[in-house]
Amino acid sequence: MKVIVSVFNNLYTDQRVEKFCKTLYDNGYQPVLIGNNWMGTPDMERPYPFVRIALKSKKLRFAYIEFQRKLYKEIKKYADNKTILLANDLETIMPNYLISKKLGIPIVFDSHEIFTEMPTIQGRWVKNVWKKIESTFVPKIRRMITASDSYANWFVKEYKINKPVVVNNFPRKMEFRGTTENSKKIILYQGWLNYSRGIDKAILAMQSIENAELWIAGGGPMENEFKEIAIQADVLDKVKFLGKLSPDDLRKLTPKADVGISIEENNGLSYYYSLPNKISDYIQSRVPVVISDFPEMKNIVKTFGVGEIIDNHSPEHLVEKLKIVLEKGKASYLHNLNVAADELCWENEEGKILKIFSDCKKEIETRH
Repeated sequence: MKVIVSVFNNLYTDQRVEKFCKTLYDNGYQPVLIGNNWMGTPDMERPYPFVRIALKSKKLRFAYIEFQRKLYKEIKKYADNKTILLANDLETIMPNYLISKKLGIPIVFDSHEIFTEMPTIQGRWVKNVWKKIESTFVPKIRRMITASDSYANWFVKEYKINKPVVVNNFPRKMEFRGTTENSKKIILYQGWLNYSRGIDKAILAMQSIENAELWIAGGGPMENEFKEIAIQADVLDKVKFLGKLSPDDLRKLTPKADVGISIEENNGLSYYYSLPNKISDYIQSRVPVVISDFPEMKNIVKTFGVGEIIDNHSPEHLVEKLKIVLEKGKASYLHNLNVAADELCWENEEGKILKIFSDCKKEIETRH
């Protein structure tokens, strides 16, 4: 059975969408993945077909409009009355919904975040546009997935819908090859370089941490600004900007760290209720963590005892928490990390996905 999966990005670093497609492909479905060329078209190999829609717009808000128009045409090309649609995030919901209605085929909506509560759109007119799209289409969708329990509860409260299925953004299990303690400690941030991620605070914290380096793995709009902060704080020799890495390279890099940080700031409910996939990536690589005091993140650290929780974002306080983890050493967290890694893995999430798609398949079969 064909599943058309669409998402607004260039597909290269979207690990969640890649895992969904692989799960479907491994279980006999035929995914067709549609993305776009926003931020380039890096080479990519997948066992199933993928398409990147060419966008001409240079501004993101125009790119969104252009993408929706072109996505509608692209889905129409591949879809027939025996197709399931998987729409990722609000940027793809409208074309998918319209085609699902037109052809009478099932649609599954996966909300990776609460798009209308992202820090980047708070207090801006575009929030109203996205809110209109969200409030129009989300209540009409019968099968919805989201990436954390708090997100699911927010959607229930906001739109009086049935609770979405929670598919946590955990990594696949990794073969553990033993842990090494570094003589010069490595503090790792992996992810998008943008506002509200606490990266600037981590750079300033390096002024007070001896014999350690901060590795920043990822790209994003604020990369130059963060480099400037490192220069001003005179810590450029202790901060390494590694740029954007492929998921494979990242998997090789993460286990080298002594502590992983996920210290998002509360500038919108989407961050506050999130469970960033980097936390479970660190855990899968047996790296202890320092994280923000947000419900989903805190729950993991308290349940499994795999690191420290910060109470505020001052660099001084961050230094204190980082030093606790670095002084204890990775080995002292290893048992807890092993237990957590066994539980927080993609293999434990796949059953929920397969159940939803098997229901879609039955729906199609009973119609024909």
